Order: sequence, then structure tokens, then C-alpha cells
Amino acid sequence: MDKKLLKELEEKLEKQKEELEKHLSRFASKDQEMKGDWDTKYPKMAPGATGSQALEEAADEVEAYSNMLPVEHNMELRLKDVELALGKMKKGNYGICENCKKEMDEERLKVYPEARFCLDCDKKK
Repeated sequence: MDKKLLKELEEKLEKQKEELEKHLSRFASKDQEMKGDWDTKYPKMAPGATGSQALEEAADEVEAYSNMLPVEHNMELRLKDVELALGKMKKGNYGICENCKKEMDEERLKVYPEARFCLDCDKKK
């Protein structure tokens, strides 16, 4: 792979990493004990609510929290793939399919720079 393309892809991956971390930090915080894990923040109930209003607000907060868990998980996985691709660049083995060990098509990497598998192997999954 030519160095110019590799540099462009590295910049694209760094930007993706930054955007994913920024978006995650809006509703989750990094888990200090588990590398690469984020924890969705539980919404805080507004003070002063009582009775049925308090119960309704609590139910809304539980629903909001439950809705954010799969979003967090998906973004963590995407971030993991981006970080893995950046690590491969540093090691000099970026763009190699993890399954068949063949070099991936440059067009695939331009569209999906964090790809771990070539298109053929990805279709077989």
C-alpha cells in the first residue's frame, strides 16, 4: 500500500476515534478498571418530584438508560475496531485480512478503513 494512502487512512481513523469518543462521552464514561469499556451514565431524577410524577419520571429515566445501552455497545465495538486498525498500522500489518491473511482491496479500506476482513471473508461470516 502506498504511503500517501496509508497516511490518509490513518488520519481518517484518528478522526473516527475522536468522534466516537466525543459522542460516547456525552452519555457514558470510561470504565477505569476495564480498558476499552464505557459505562452508560444513569440519568439523574429531577429533585422535588413526588407521587405519580416521580414514578413517571423514574420510568422515563429507566427507559432512556435502557435505550442507550445498545448504542454504547455498538459504539464501543466500532471504537475497538478503529483502535485495532491504528495498532496494525503501527505494527506494519494494516490491510491484511485476519482470516485469509491476504491483502485487502484498497477501495474497501477507503470506504471502511477499520475493516478486519477482506470482502470475500466478510461475506462468508
